[in-house]
This record gives sequence, structure tokens and C-alpha cells, in this order.
Amino acid sequence: MNSNVLIQKIEFIKGVGPQKASLLNSEIGIYNLYDLLQYFPFRYEDRSVVEKLSNVTESSIEGVYMVQVLNKKVTRKFRAKNLKVKVKDNTGYAELVWLKGVDWVEDKIVVGKKYLIFGKPKIYKKNISFVHPETNEHTKTTLGIRPVYPTTEKLKRGFVNNRFFNKIIDEVLVKTIPHITENLSKKIIKESGLISRAEALRNIHVPKNTKMILEAKKRLKFEELFFLQLQILQLKKSRLKAFPGYVFKNNSFLNNFYKNHMPFDLTNAQKRVIKECYENMCSKKQMNRLIQGDVGSGKTIVAFLCMLFPVESGAQVAFMAPTEVLAEQHFKSVLGLAKKLNLSVELLTGSTKPKERDLLLKNLLSGKTNILIGTHALIEERVQFKKLGLVVIDEQHKFGVAQRAKLWSKKEKYYPHILVMTATPIPRTLALTLYGDLDVSVIDELPKGRKKIITSHRNDNSRLKVLNFIKQTVESGSQVYIVYPLIEESAKKDHKDLMDGYESLTRYFPDTQIGVLHGRMKAENKDYEMKRFVEAKTKILVSTTVVEVGVDVPNASVIIIESAERFGLSQLHQLRGRVGRGKKQSYCILMTKYDISKESKERIKAMVETSDGFKIANTDLKLRGPGNMMGTKQSGLLELRFTNLAEDYESIKKTRKTAINLIEEDPELSSKENIEIKNYLKNNIKSNINWSRIS
Repeated sequence: MNSNVLIQKIEFIKGVGPQKASLLNSEIGIYNLYDLLQYFPFRYEDRSVVEKLSNVTESSIEGVYMVQVLNKKVTRKFRAKNLKVKVKDNTGYAELVWLKGVDWVEDKIVVGKKYLIFGKPKIYKKNISFVHPETNEHTKTTLGIRPVYPTTEKLKRGFVNNRFFNKIIDEVLVKTIPHITENLSKKIIKESGLISRAEALRNIHVPKNTKMILEAKKRLKFEELFFLQLQILQLKKSRLKAFPGYVFKNNSFLNNFYKNHMPFDLTNAQKRVIKECYENMCSKKQMNRLIQGDVGSGKTIVAFLCMLFPVESGAQVAFMAPTEVLAEQHFKSVLGLAKKLNLSVELLTGSTKPKERDLLLKNLLSGKTNILIGTHALIEERVQFKKLGLVVIDEQHKFGVAQRAKLWSKKEKYYPHILVMTATPIPRTLALTLYGDLDVSVIDELPKGRKKIITSHRNDNSRLKVLNFIKQTVESGSQVYIVYPLIEESAKKDHKDLMDGYESLTRYFPDTQIGVLHGRMKAENKDYEMKRFVEAKTKILVSTTVVEVGVDVPNASVIIIESAERFGLSQLHQLRGRVGRGKKQSYCILMTKYDISKESKERIKAMVETSDGFKIANTDLKLRGPGNMMGTKQSGLLELRFTNLAEDYESIKKTRKTAINLIEEDPELSSKENIEIKNYLKNNIKSNINWSRIS
């Protein structure tokens, strides 16, 4: 690659100049010729067919027309100039109208000349008009497929529009294409049926035909996925090499518990995940495994059974949860199970009293404590283990990277194994990209006997019926969640809606204990309110989404989600999982305005029709995209230009397989055949994401 040509400043291209170059720099990050080459069209217009004016109807779309100029007229209105041009073809007449840039256009339109115009025709009082059409002298214009480039309002105001891009791209291609070198090996190109890189870049900008657009996209899609997967796999490899792990082969604790104390039968999915974790802990390499399982799929029992491997070998376990209430809940669950094997379990939170804390830390350092459960208090420097063998993190996305790393680094000779759990279902395409360097386990079965949550959609017209249903639920001895949105942009209004809702409910249910919970409350007050609800002292909990994570209230059988149209699908599904944890039939009611958008209707429909978290996650991916879904939009993560993560599973799988084969054959990419790949990876793939650690 002749970098001298490729890094030539964009301002020296004919038709650009310093002013337009400055706009290209600031608005879309185009500084040189290579940047422009990488600025791809987002759609194409087929201009290969010349339409006739006589065929124009109310429903006509954009098209190309060959017309001759009959006359032109400039009018003034309040200092503004308008240009009207009368034109004809051999079938009829039309008018071309310009309301802006008149001085620039007027000189270029010559009476008597023929022009190819492109635009959307409008019919007003049987007269055809085109507002601000593209015009070209027909002798200079090539009919065919034309790319359309994304622009901004600021660019358009500076005349950096699609016409501008089409004009300069030809010159840029002539200069750059001869200097484009390959970034894939001949073997990969041949086996994957790809066109060359230079050919792909030429045809993405100036395609010969529709087939070549598809071939160009295929090549560029393969390229972006291949290098993403290659980067992830290399980092995984370096992590495994750099971080040895403890070997825990003993399993008699597990067998004893399973035979004599198991409170219920495990699903096949749970058994599979335990086996995967065991194999990891026997491998001499640090385990870095993500367990994803839908709400209620039994991740906690899986985590406990995996804890038995290090504990039997004399090591300790740290189990970190995002809130005190959830930590206490996990403590009760694990303690009840661990007692049967005479294991020591302790709880450490911000509320732990100083005397208790001192004794706890002493027991921990001596090795007397087998399992320590807690909140972020576990990462304090004072907290020292005798031998930390396994770290379990619940709802891992609720912790910051720095917080997780502190716990992860509490090591001696070896690094502890890492097991992170999430109840947020992740589509398989995302799992292969976002968590590509992790080992991912999926618990995709629900325990037997678990009743399906009945989900229904109601609007404000049904509010009285919903209130009566709440009354019946409370009278039957069950509890109810009522959730309000709290969106940053409208935080004040949302907070008011929540408090208004709370006050209305206290008036409607004067004799019922009602709690309120929101993010503005102090942590101790939040924990207090949540604790009261867990203990059934309050019957109705009015809350924002702070109830989303993990807390188990078996007696809560109804959740009502207000303004459900404002929530993402995955979040709605998470909230729905707050109920259905007991033996009673549970219900989720989605409240919306009467009139909601098409996309909102699709989300609500998906919630009503299925309770499968993975199906919901896939629908969410299609509707919102990976950035919005995973909270990665601002980080620049997964900004893939040719890949549709909702649909391109086969492409992701294929590029991943190609990347795996390459790493196995040539781990250092040192062979002559792969040197282009190595150089491209080194020089062009920039990422500030540390894929090698999630904890």
C-alpha cells in the first residue's frame, strides 16, 4: 500500500478546498483520501432507466427524466430568490423549482439545452413539478446505479451533499485504487469466495451492476467480522497463556450433595453447565466463563455446586452481588445448602457491624471461612483471603470494570477462576462477538413445574379494571409490583408521575401498606423498603426499575409496568421476571397510552406472545440494534457497517471458524502468506476495549 497517496489531504482534491475540507474533518472525520475511501454509501439509486413525464402519477417515486429547457424565470419574495424552469420531453411538460442556491443554479441552466434530471415529481392542479432536482447535461451523465452517502445538515449547508461526494469519489478512486493492497491471504480469499479488496472498494462506490454491490458488501462484511474475531481470539489466547489457574479436580463434595441433599432435580442444561465449569477448573488455565440464563432458570444452584470444587480442595469462594438485599438473599440460599456439608458461609456488606467485620476478616484470612458473600464491600483492601480459588459475580453488568478487576486481582500464585452470571439473555450473534473471548454457557431450560407468567396489554381505558385486579390480588394474600419508567431526559416528569401514582394508590387503598422505591433515595432507605417488601410487610411496591435485578419475592404474583412503551424489550422481560417465583399463577400487565408507535406495538406484542428470553433478545436486537441493547453505543463498540447482528449469524460463525483455523495454523501470523493480515491488524484495528478481561 502506497501510504503517501492514501494519506494525501482531502483539501487538495479538485472541488474540495480548505472550507469543505474543514467541514469533512469536523463532521465525519474525513481527513485524507483513505478516509474518504472508507466512507461508504448507505443506499443506491437505480438511474439506468429514463422515465417519461406522461407516466408521472401521485405515487411516482424518485426517477431520471430527459428534458429540454423551454424558459426560466427568477422571482423575488422578501429578499429571497426563486427560480422556475419550464421543461418538456416528447410526452409532456413540467416545472423545475429552486428556492435555495438560485444564483449558483441559474447560470448553469441554459435555455434550449437538454438535461438529465433526477428527483421526485409532484402533481399540483394537474401540473408536474420537481423541487431542487439534480441536473446534469445529458452528454456528461452516465446512467446507471448511483451511490447515496450519509450527510448532516451542516454538511448540506456547506454544499457537501450527495452530488459533491459523487463528483469527487471518481477522482479519489483513480488516485487510490492502484495503491490498495490485500489484507487477507490468497488462501482465505479463495476458500471464502471473495473478490479482491481493491475491487470491493471500487464497486462499493461505483458499482458496475447490482451483483457487484452484493459482492463488494460480502467482501467488506467478511473483512470487518474476520478482524474483529481475530482480535478477540488473539486476546483470549494471550490471557490463557498469561494467567494460569488453580486445578480443582476433587468432586466428592458435589457427588455427596447431589446424592443426599439435592432439593430438586437439575435440568439437563444445568448439568451441562456444571460439567463445562468443572472441565475449566481441571485445565490448569484460569476459567473466565459467562453463564447466561433466563430469569428463574436456576443459576444460583449451579453457582453453588461449582463452588464445591474449590472448597473441597481447600480454596475459598467470593460471591459478589450488586445490592445488599440481593447479597442477603444469596447468603440465605447458599447458607441453607452449605449447612448440609458443614461449610462455613459469611456475609459482608456495608451494614456489617465493626466487631462482626473484624471477626469475619480474621476467619477469612485464616481460611476458616469457605464462602464469602457480599456487595462491593468484598473489594476493600482489608478483605484478604487465605486462598481465593473462585470468584462468582451475579448480574455482572451492574459492576464497573474497575470494581470487578479489584476482586479479580486478589490472588497469590494463581489467578482465581471467574464465573459471571447474567439473567439478560444475549442473542447468539452478540455472544459470539461481544463475549467472543469468554467461554459462554447457556441455561436454556426452566425447572419443571414452573408456571408460565400470563402477560397482557392494557391501555388507560382499562385502568379501573386493573385497580380492581390489584385489590383482588392483595386480598388473596399476594403482593404487587407497580413499576414506573425513570428516563434521564425526563427525570423530573418521571419522578412526578411515580409520586402521583403512589399518592393515587394510597387514596384508592387506604388500608393497604404501600412502599415506594426509586433511585434518588439513599442506599439504606432503598434497602429498607426492599426488605419490607421481601418480608411482606408492604403489599404493594411502587418503584422505578431499581427492582429489576435479582431479588426473589415468591409471594409477589403481579407486576404492572406503567408506560411500558418507553422500556426496551430486554428490560421489560427482566422486570417481568420479578414475579412467577412462587407456586401461585403470576401476571404481568403492560400499561400504555391508547395511541403508541408501530415499534412500541411490536415490542408489546413480542412480550405478550412469548416468555422465551432469547426470542425476546433477538427481537430487541432487530428493533434497537446492538449498541442500544447492550449499552455500548457511546463506547464505539460493535459499530459494524455491513453486518446485521440480528440476521448474520452464519457470516459470524463462518468468519469465526476462519479466524480459529488461522490462529491454530499460524499463532503468531508470522508466515509470508499471513504477513498482510498481521500488518493490517497492527496498523488499522484500533480498540480501547480490553477484550481479555470481563472481570
